[in-house]
Amino acid sequence: MLVWGVLWFGLYNLALNTAERTLDAGTASLLVGLAPILIAVFAGISLGEGFPARLLAGIGIAFAGVAGIALATSSGASDALAVVLGLAAAVIYAGSTILQKRLLPKVDSLTMTWLGCLAGTVACLPFAPVLLDELATAPASATLSVVYLGVFPTAIAFVTWGFALTRTTAGRLGAATYAAAPLALLMSWLLLGEVPAPVALIGGTLCLAGVLVATLRLR
Repeated sequence: MLVWGVLWFGLYNLALNTAERTLDAGTASLLVGLAPILIAVFAGISLGEGFPARLLAGIGIAFAGVAGIALATSSGASDALAVVLGLAAAVIYAGSTILQKRLLPKVDSLTMTWLGCLAGTVACLPFAPVLLDELATAPASATLSVVYLGVFPTAIAFVTWGFALTRTTAGRLGAATYAAAPLALLMSWLLLGEVPAPVALIGGTLCLAGVLVATLRLR
């Protein structure tokens, strides 16, 4: 669990955040969008989940949608190191999911998330001096935003993710995360007034269609 925590809450976030300092949002989302594909491959090999045709087809459709959204939101800002870090984040994402799937039968989701966050915090302690310096000058809104990211997309989301992972296969749950891209488009449209480009809307539709194909069971 400590290794999982360092990977997820330490190395994954460090790699992705460093990449996004120079990588545009579209390219970053495309690289991270590789993670569910890797999860399906790793789970098929190491967890015995196999390679169901509907799962693979759904992932392919959804990834095509992510590619469309990435095309619509890309500014072309990237460099080779940032791309490598983005790919590393996707590999860590997938590997951590497989490791978590193996651990969850032995520990509940809440305990695992708590210990994982603690391990990730300890791993990131070398950055504490910089954190203290930046907290002294950062606006309150920025600090509150970081707290929000820690509580909701991290703590609460990982507990619910772990709960779901105990009740379905890693491949299917990984495919379900493709729904995040169209949801982000919708929320930015409603809350920020950012009207998505037609290509992004088509991409979002493909993402949702792919998720449905990959995750819904036929009766």
